[in-house]
Amino acid sequence: MGGKKAIIRCPWVDPGKPDYVDYHDKEWGVPVHDDRLLFELLALEGAQAGLSWYTVLRKRENYRTAFDRFDPDKVARYDERKVRELLADPGIIRNRAKVRAVIVNARRFLEVRDDFGSFDAYIWRFVDGRPIVNEIRDSSDFRATSRESDAMSADLRRRGFKFVGSTICYAHMQATGMVNDHTVSCFRRREIIKGYPSVARRVCP
Repeated sequence: MGGKKAIIRCPWVDPGKPDYVDYHDKEWGVPVHDDRLLFELLALEGAQAGLSWYTVLRKRENYRTAFDRFDPDKVARYDERKVRELLADPGIIRNRAKVRAVIVNARRFLEVRDDFGSFDAYIWRFVDGRPIVNEIRDSSDFRATSRESDAMSADLRRRGFKFVGSTICYAHMQATGMVNDHTVSCFRRREIIKGYPSVARRVCP
């Protein structure tokens, strides 16, 4: 009798880290249209700058507690006392610039929401409202930036957002399903595509 067929995942997933596997299998690359979650992921990607994503992922629940579940309306009202409280919290990355950036970005986030009706309506404009499905065959095909992430970064910076370089923006696009960068052999690539049949897509080589 044949054994159970092995599940093939993206090469960056460490099978020895169950929380990493869970994030890959359930979240990464799934289209996100919820404003609160879009803000959370933007904040976490900013916290990642100069670090590994897994470092931030392990602290995610701590971040959610510290930042009021990433409610942008609440975070936008944080004052200097709250900044000091956050910088004393061992459960998050205690980098003053990164902590302040989350607060600044919450304020800019609300401005964008006012201008466009939702942050979702604004951010998905950079891919014309359609996930980009890339043909990733091995590790060498992964990219760090794209034309779309360059445009997103430039516009976010113009609006006053912090920690939104093109690399961070591209990581945000991958995390929120604006880009599907699961490898062609990964079981999640097709599942995500099939899960959103009503959304038109561009497939890039």
